[in-house]
Amino acid sequence: MLLPKGAWVVVADGEKAMILENKGTPAAPKLAVIARDEADPVVGASDRPGRMMDDGPGQRSALEQPDYARLNAERFATDLVEMLDRRARRGRFEKLVLVAPPQVLGALRDEMDDTLRGLVVAEIDKTLTNHPIPKMAEIISAEIDSL
Repeated sequence: MLLPKGAWVVVADGEKAMILENKGTPAAPKLAVIARDEADPVVGASDRPGRMMDDGPGQRSALEQPDYARLNAERFATDLVEMLDRRARRGRFEKLVLVAPPQVLGALRDEMDDTLRGLVVAEIDKTLTNHPIPKMAEIISAEIDSL
């Protein structure tokens, strides 16, 4: 399989995402940036964990601190999928390639409806957000060729 011309490629991790389009040919992809997005900074609690009363005289238990980084990553995945869904409904793209670490791929997949999921032609479990775009195109093309 080759990367189709006009296909959108989402390269994401839990903190940032790039949406790219193949402006080249399937045999020689050339990725152009459509959009970039970054998650809001993680804000943690500065206080100690909360306490709740237990059964028994004078007994209290600590409450677990929320994992703010995980919650932020999940919210980011939800926002990214909503944006992709809006653009897919407008006919901006017909094929979608997802490139992300396994946990992010799972979060994206969980948020997608059947219509958007039907546009996904490949999923690549790699972290490429810090690579230059030409290197991304090379790696993505090689991965898709091996599918």
